[in-house]
Parts: sequence; structure tokens; C-alpha cells
Amino acid sequence: MSDAWLDEVKWTADGLVAVIAQESATGKILMMAWMNREALALTVEKQVAVYWSRSRGKLWHKGEESGHVQMVKDIRLDCDNDVILLEVEQKGGIACHTGRHNCFYKQFQDGKWVAVEPVLKDPNEIYKK
Repeated sequence: MSDAWLDEVKWTADGLVAVIAQESATGKILMMAWMNREALALTVEKQVAVYWSRSRGKLWHKGEESGHVQMVKDIRLDCDNDVILLEVEQKGGIACHTGRHNCFYKQFQDGKWVAVEPVLKDPNEIYKK
């Protein structure tokens, strides 16, 4: 397969593209992350989500430590070619490193952010180092 499809993506100056992971079964937005060319190519090849960790400066195979892998069902590129949408099956039901189902668990209420989604599993149990 040619790499021409990767050239159609509008990468940031840092060589990244924003990625939204959406749960296929529910339509719920699970998380937002970043990919570089290698991460996107690996995601397509393996059909599991591979991201670029800006904080660690390396590829991040989602679930490599937690076991909460994202199996890719569909990949879409938005109309401006600068955002990727992954439709995924979230293994283990937890997408967030805080032990919640998704990363968007804080809701704006009365001038502050309030956690409104429960912790499904203690992160200390997930990430045993």
C-alpha cells in the first residue's frame, strides 16, 4: 500500500494529528489523543489504537500497561483533513487512566469542574509499577 493516504492528513507543525476515540457500541466519546504518521500507520496495520504520547515522547500502544486495548472498527478523516475519528471497541470498559469509562468525566457546574462519572477501577490496581 502506498503512503499517499498519509500525505492527505494535515499534520501539525509537530507532525501530529488530533484523534478522537468513539465507542462503537454506544457512540460515546471516550478520549482525545494525538498520532504521528507512524502511529496512524500502525493503527491501520494492526487494527488497534496506537497513539503518540507527547508527555513521554514516544509511541503509546493503548492498553499496553492497563490491558484496556482499543480494537479499531472504523477510521474516519474529517472534512478539513486535520482530525481523525476512531470508532473502537474498548476492551475492559475503561478508556481513562483515572479508571473511568471515558476521559470526559468532569462537568462544568456553577463555575467549577465537577467529577460526574464514577471510577470503575482504582488506577493503582490498573497500573502496578
